[in-house]
Amino acid sequence: MMHLAYLDAGSGSLIVQAVVGGAAGAAVAAKLYWRRLVTRFRRQPSDPLGAAPGGQQQRQSADT
Repeated sequence: MMHLAYLDAGSGSLIVQAVVGGAAGAAVAAKLYWRRLVTRFRRQPSDPLGAAPGGQQQRQSADT
């Protein structure tokens, strides 16, 4: 004789909510790690002439 557990509507809702929440969490984690992976392998643009060491371009004054 097999004994089965009883699942009422609240238990089923809890299971569905856990599955949906786990899928959403996995999707957010995948998105974050995908961005890290892509930025690591993305080619960096070459610096234009006159770029400052901090990454900001230097301004040339108009009166020179």
